[in-house]
Amino acid sequence: MRILKTQTLRGPNYWSIRRSKLIVMQLDLEELTEKTSNEIPGFYDGVIEVLPSLIEHHCSRGHRGGFLERIKEGTLMGHIIEHIALELQELAGMPVGFGRTRETSTPGVFNVVFEYVEEQAGRYAGRAAVRLCKLIVETGTYPSGELKQDLADLQELHANTALGPSTETIIKEADARKIPWMWLSARAMLQLGYGARQKRIQATLSNDTSILAVELACDKEGTKNILGSAGVPVPQGTVIEYLDELSQAIADVGGFPIVIKPLDGNHGRGITININQHSEAEAAYEMASKASKTRSVIVERYYSGNDHRILVIDGKVVAVAERIPAHVVGNGKYTIQQLIDITNQDPRRGNGHDNVLTKIVIDQTSQAVLAKQGYSLDSVLPDQKTAYLRATANLSTGGIAVDRTDEIHPENIWLAQRVAKIIGLDIAGIDVVTPDISKPLRETKGVVVEVNAAPGFRMHAAPSHGLPRNVGASVLEMLFPEQAPTRIPIVAITGTNGKTTTTRLTAHIYRQTDKVVGFTATDGIYIQEYLVEQGDNTGPYSAGAILKDPTVEVAVLETARGGILRSGLAFDSCDIGVVLNVAADHLGLGGIDTIEQMAQVKAVVAETVKPEGYAILNADDPLVAAMAEKLNCKVAYFSMNPDNPIIIEHSRRNGLAAIYEDGYLSILEGTWTLRVEKAVNIPMTMGGMAPFMIANALASCLATFAQGVDIELIRQGVRTFTTSAEQTPGRMNLFEVKDYHVLLDYAHNPHGFKAVGDFVRNWQGVKTGVVGGPGDRRDEDLILLGNISAQIFDRIIVKEDQDPRGREPGEVADIIVKGICQANPNATYEIMLDETNAINIALNQAQAESLVVVFPEKVELAISLIKQIMESEQLKIALPRPS
Repeated sequence: MRILKTQTLRGPNYWSIRRSKLIVMQLDLEELTEKTSNEIPGFYDGVIEVLPSLIEHHCSRGHRGGFLERIKEGTLMGHIIEHIALELQELAGMPVGFGRTRETSTPGVFNVVFEYVEEQAGRYAGRAAVRLCKLIVETGTYPSGELKQDLADLQELHANTALGPSTETIIKEADARKIPWMWLSARAMLQLGYGARQKRIQATLSNDTSILAVELACDKEGTKNILGSAGVPVPQGTVIEYLDELSQAIADVGGFPIVIKPLDGNHGRGITININQHSEAEAAYEMASKASKTRSVIVERYYSGNDHRILVIDGKVVAVAERIPAHVVGNGKYTIQQLIDITNQDPRRGNGHDNVLTKIVIDQTSQAVLAKQGYSLDSVLPDQKTAYLRATANLSTGGIAVDRTDEIHPENIWLAQRVAKIIGLDIAGIDVVTPDISKPLRETKGVVVEVNAAPGFRMHAAPSHGLPRNVGASVLEMLFPEQAPTRIPIVAITGTNGKTTTTRLTAHIYRQTDKVVGFTATDGIYIQEYLVEQGDNTGPYSAGAILKDPTVEVAVLETARGGILRSGLAFDSCDIGVVLNVAADHLGLGGIDTIEQMAQVKAVVAETVKPEGYAILNADDPLVAAMAEKLNCKVAYFSMNPDNPIIIEHSRRNGLAAIYEDGYLSILEGTWTLRVEKAVNIPMTMGGMAPFMIANALASCLATFAQGVDIELIRQGVRTFTTSAEQTPGRMNLFEVKDYHVLLDYAHNPHGFKAVGDFVRNWQGVKTGVVGGPGDRRDEDLILLGNISAQIFDRIIVKEDQDPRGREPGEVADIIVKGICQANPNATYEIMLDETNAINIALNQAQAESLVVVFPEKVELAISLIKQIMESEQLKIALPRPS
């Protein structure tokens, strides 16, 4: 048994629309191909000994223990590995449940598909499941130490990649509100929303957080001064930079007790409170000075009372928590060390900020705090007696939080909101010391100790005691007030042929609305008319680049099958999903062996459309039209045939459609017919002689109309869109070269050849074709390319791609020639393997009034060769004739 390939899916995909986070592991069962689990001695007993929790897996039986029944009765190893990969993640604290296992066209090779929470952990679980099963097959068991290590590794992977508690609070609420989010590539920033509607956060800083306010909040003395001058009660204190200034500072604040802390510290680092002796003060000074970047230290009067954090978001108090320092409560039996060990066993406690609570750590500081109370780690604490391990109440050092939101006095609410406004923070954590938060600070002699930018949410979202507060909702209501939109319109376009032209035309029509349009295509990522990145950009990475761009108001995304299979879609839903056609291309690649399977891949785009959105389907393609049965959205059809039964029935039901009738591209809305334009007036249709380009235009017109674009702007768009080498390189580019023409098209499959052939057949002169095909296509597809070429062209030059994709030199050309001879034994053809030489020969030998059709591997190279010929011809005309 061996793993051949592992893929990580991150969006709606071929296996599931709803479950976007999937691992696809291609597994060769090798010697176990013909064996089911009941034929492997001791396998069932070994599995239930190692993973008894598998009894909870129902599988297809629908009841507890159903999966174990399948193992006992006999099932294939791929199916078992799927379930074990899921169970390992479950045992490591990552709840998952979805899985599928399907055999590929290669006997014994299976696609094992299972859900993950964290992708690195998911991939690890797949490898571990294979190891576990192999060892049980070979030895009848899997050592408990190995399993323990696997689970520990999975837990570590989960912890290393998990969201911080504050970020997680916001993201959980974003998911509940169906607000899309994605990581950005720097500084742990997260984007909420798409395109121009996006907002960004970094922990609890937002893109509306003022840098001036953050700088002020980080300057503790400056904060205290500005608040004090505004009449806010703050601690009496001073800043010193040298130890010999300490005595005078203590006198200036009125003597002991005092607090010493770094000028620019955070998370309670370097703070010592309730200092009552000069020797303590000197030690506290040294600790605070080391924790300060500037080496400056604050000396303040100590105010007795409880530590409270007031959270203010968008000018409103949304949560209040009392923070209690790390401590243990005695029972008269156990030592303080034993009580700490018991406390740390609480499953809510973890390391750092990963869990609701943080484990108590024993260090020099905690032992000093104990000593101050007269205890050591070996002391047996009396019953109900509390021993504190930290002087400060930070959760990150083992403290706990008690919700006090419903207890805070209205005057204190007013004061906290005023403080946040004075400092200028949109999200502020205000630390207050007071004996009783339910009374005004002026009555309790309470003070505002600090104002924190980027405050932690853990104490409010998951307090140790009291009611959790949904503070993430307050952040989202601030960023997106009054249900402001978080998404931009997304039009996703797929199909075997015509995707790039349709994408570019759709983007061009949208640009008539004065919106900033971002689009992806086979030749690059574009915003408006500007190229952002060159190359084949039809997958989720490029779509993500558009959706992350803050200038983009509309996204038009060419979506190819490769990206869907490799990673899934970049978006969770779209407004318009266009499926142009499904034909035999790329079959035998990526586990897709039939045209019906290819239709399922393309259907992912349509199935991702929002319920209120439209799937735009080709009514002339049975595989595309049939997709409507599975859709949970509105459907609109386009057709070259106004009498198509699907169109007639759809219109009878007041559906939306687009048709080609009487030379016009028209939109049908129930009984109404809106004529967009005559095909002869639309440049991309080649005077109405290119039917497949008319079909592409129908799809674009229908997609934009369904999104509310005015019919006049659609008409303007189709009239001004051309298939030039500049606007749509490699898509029906027609060049006039002296006394003949050259047509350049990137068609590389039989369906594409036929579509171009419908135009070429209307040409009156001699027709020459420079043809080839990708080496990774099936023999029958390459033969069909030869068949079609023989039916279209008077002369054929067969070339090969520079990238043979696994074929021997000349192999592809020989197969295409076989197809040519099958269709026309008397066909005129020659083989010229080098693409550059083949194109040059065709151009240099072209007859007057003829048409040379080039199907290139490299579009840019072909365009440059054609332009060289054109420039040389113009130079000849410009040269003076000899006298």
